[in-house]
Amino acid sequence: MRSFRLLPPDASVAGHPSPIDVFTSVAYCLIHFFSCNGFLTNVPFDFSFAPSQPSQKTFRTKRTLAKKQRQNRPLPHWIRLRTDNKIKWNAKRRHWRRTKLGL
Repeated sequence: MRSFRLLPPDASVAGHPSPIDVFTSVAYCLIHFFSCNGFLTNVPFDFSFAPSQPSQKTFRTKRTLAKKQRQNRPLPHWIRLRTDNKIKWNAKRRHWRRTKLGL
């Protein structure tokens, strides 16, 4: 009987455990701990975390946010170089913290 009891029952180790066996046993213990304490409920063992719920944003909201993100940019440099140009900056520039979109 070995004194190293962190290994799963199907692991075979002769003498001292190799680093891979130690890593496997620690991972096995962590998975066992989290699954017993309710942290990993309804999660598959291979950690393939697929999203189980739909996305929060609708496509319409996402499209509006994308348009607002495109509009919120500085003035192109070549516009300032035009002759008789009075535009110096984007007057409708929006800061994410000061002005909200109200969506």
